Amino acid sequence: MDLHEKVSTGVSGLDHVIDRLRLGDNVVWQVDSVEDYKEVVRPYVKQAKLDNRKMVYVRFGKHEPIFEEADGVKIYYLEANKGFESFATEIHRLMEQEGRKAFYVFDCLTDLLQYWHSDLMIGNFFNVTCPYLYELDTIAYFGIIRNAHTYNTIARIRETTQLLLDLYKINGNIYVHPLKVWQRYSPTMFFPHLIKGDEAISITSSAESAMLFSHIHRGEERLDHRDVIFSKAREKLQLPLKEQEETKKKLMTMLIGHESRMLKLCNEYFTLFDLVQIASREVGTGYIGGKSVGMLLARKIVEKDGGERFQPYIEPHDSFYLGSDIFYTYIVQNGWWKLRKKQRTKSGYYTYAAELKEKMLYGKFPSNIQEQFVQTLEYFGQSPIIVRSSSLLEDNFGNAFSGKYESVFCANQGTLEERYEAFENAIRTVYASTMSEDALTYRMNRGLFEKDEQMAVLVQRVSGDHYDDLFFPHLAGVGNSSNLYVWDKNIDMDAGMLRLVFGLGTRAVDRTVEDYAKIVTLDNPLRLPMIHMEDKQKFSQHHVDVLSLSENELTTRKWDDVSEIDFNISKGLFATFDYEMESRLRELGYRDRKVPYILDFEKLFKTTQFTSVMKDMLALLSKVYDYPVDIEFTANFTSDTEFKVNLVQCRPLQTRGLGHSVKLPELTDKQDCFIATNGNFMGGNVHLSIDYVVYVNGDTYLERNEQGKHEVARQIGKINNELKGKNIMLVGPGRWGTTTASLGVPVHFRELSHMAVICEVSSSGLMPELSYGSHFFQDLVETGIFYVAIFNERDDVVFQPGHILKKKNMLTSIISDSEKFSDVIHIAKTEGMQLYSDIVTQQLLCRER
Repeated sequence: MDLHEKVSTGVSGLDHVIDRLRLGDNVVWQVDSVEDYKEVVRPYVKQAKLDNRKMVYVRFGKHEPIFEEADGVKIYYLEANKGFESFATEIHRLMEQEGRKAFYVFDCLTDLLQYWHSDLMIGNFFNVTCPYLYELDTIAYFGIIRNAHTYNTIARIRETTQLLLDLYKINGNIYVHPLKVWQRYSPTMFFPHLIKGDEAISITSSAESAMLFSHIHRGEERLDHRDVIFSKAREKLQLPLKEQEETKKKLMTMLIGHESRMLKLCNEYFTLFDLVQIASREVGTGYIGGKSVGMLLARKIVEKDGGERFQPYIEPHDSFYLGSDIFYTYIVQNGWWKLRKKQRTKSGYYTYAAELKEKMLYGKFPSNIQEQFVQTLEYFGQSPIIVRSSSLLEDNFGNAFSGKYESVFCANQGTLEERYEAFENAIRTVYASTMSEDALTYRMNRGLFEKDEQMAVLVQRVSGDHYDDLFFPHLAGVGNSSNLYVWDKNIDMDAGMLRLVFGLGTRAVDRTVEDYAKIVTLDNPLRLPMIHMEDKQKFSQHHVDVLSLSENELTTRKWDDVSEIDFNISKGLFATFDYEMESRLRELGYRDRKVPYILDFEKLFKTTQFTSVMKDMLALLSKVYDYPVDIEFTANFTSDTEFKVNLVQCRPLQTRGLGHSVKLPELTDKQDCFIATNGNFMGGNVHLSIDYVVYVNGDTYLERNEQGKHEVARQIGKINNELKGKNIMLVGPGRWGTTTASLGVPVHFRELSHMAVICEVSSSGLMPELSYGSHFFQDLVETGIFYVAIFNERDDVVFQPGHILKKKNMLTSIISDSEKFSDVIHIAKTEGMQLYSDIVTQQLLCRER
């Protein structure tokens, strides 16, 4: 940049005062009105046109245009209501297009408050825009209305801009008072100046200066625009409900978002009082995000429409919400905006994500936000909390984002400084998870690549109590209003289901190692899945997730150890004495050996209202949503019959639908069949042609070491991408998507996201896990992948992999350099293979014609 290239403001006297403009200058004018701003814009534009400069006007405000269409001025009309990132990106795009040495006039920045309702975001916009204008050797004029912004915002603008000038119009006279003029100085530069025509007369006399400034209202400490709006909203609470509606709708667009199906539901159930209460618990500004909205809406539905049915059973909440504006502020103020811009392009979408993710784990928060974090922690004291993602698109109709973003438990023990560090790190972890490969792939696959996906955060008190050194709830789990995974034709799918665990709910939403959550059909909670009675103990929960207060972390304990703790009520409510094990031990002569309790929740189902309450709650929420729902919950008991349910999450359950009834062809010879099973499938009624079967041999898979097993998983990912668009059936031993390679193939969901069907086979000692309700199964449902569990050892199951293995292995022709996997992975082209399933008869058949 030529720092000596000087440019005129169009007023020669002002040029003399500030030693003219320099290429690269951003010039901010503090004014009392847009009309006053025009007084300095007009000569600047006129001079630029005389000098044959490229003149650009950026129009986005609701105020009168700074000037109308004119020859020699290019006007861009931008929509600030699309949000900060879209707006800022569009500005950068036009600056790139206009190139170096363009001259700009921007509308009054104060008008952005009408769209973003946040001084924080105006400061962010200025911080990401002005440095780029400086790099391009431009000159840009900005206007801001005096006393409309917080001191912090003005300080950020002052720090970034090259020139900051006050403009006053008093008794028809125009005064300019330079507050900052970068890299220029004169003895009278920072005095006020009277502008008369082309002259600028310095007001150096103390008497004149005092007289001038006595006419100027400097204003008190200024509230953020958002705080002003909510202060006025509180005053409206005294008015009749009808007169509160307009204010309520304004607050909803500030906290919840713009037109959507969820917004309509919120409008129906939230009052102005509710929104003011939510705002009082928001840290920072911006939206509270999908997870927070879903939780609050569900609670409101239960409160309003459930009435006395649920009132005795609902545990109150006192959550806080970190507004979505903090997310962008974190990126901007740590200097990562350019990297963020690169990552938001198609070419940089994955390329720059890892670098940005790493940086986001170690950034610094602004001091005013840090103070609000401290106040939040002081509120919770040493109660354990959970820091949960709550992105703008999360938990909405069409996009669940199940398990794609992080949630972090904070045991919240130690000094305030130690607790604060853990809290900040938890927030950083949630923010960084927006750059995880799973989240990026999910957004890309669902056409959300260009959507504005800000991350808000939900901070909840962990539900439960102290038991010795541990903290946990008695129950936690997932509930679905529609049960799409059935193993018995008598199951009422519309009654819903629960995936239930003792302790923290992490074991309910994840596919856990050598452990099983309890699947509860709410039409008959005592109904058992298709397991033999002697396997009842094997296919139950053996470990409990808890918070260790002495270790200050989330940890896992054996159920046998936890069951020895006094948790204030009888453990018999949740677990049954294992009489079969006792008998077996007695037969073997082990009379002193401890006999375990099986976590089967049998007494809970028989003697309490718990399953009845959950069934009715799911039915109500589904009815109001007019859509199946998925909830997460905890429950705590104060006696063997009295309990409170904490509804911590609710979202639409993405379902494929049952489809039309399918008539299965008659199976006359089992030798003609690849797969036949009764029940144990999910995906509705289907008749599907299978183009390829990808078969993983359980025996040769288990022969590989840990690294070799993970290499197999990566090969599956390559096949998934290469055969995208084909109907592929993926068949393998044990659990797909497990994190433990000895229990199945440890693929990430993105590595099987293009499959049409996945089959989990009991093979070589590996077993499927019927984990309907987990995040993995939510992904299957949402993506429309058909699921089958094949229990090979059962008499009513047919599984004949020979039908596949006798065909040519296409692996090496599809994936180059894959010869070393040909003993494990067999890909067969299966023209004529058909998959049939019928929900009513619970029959499934896969065979070639």
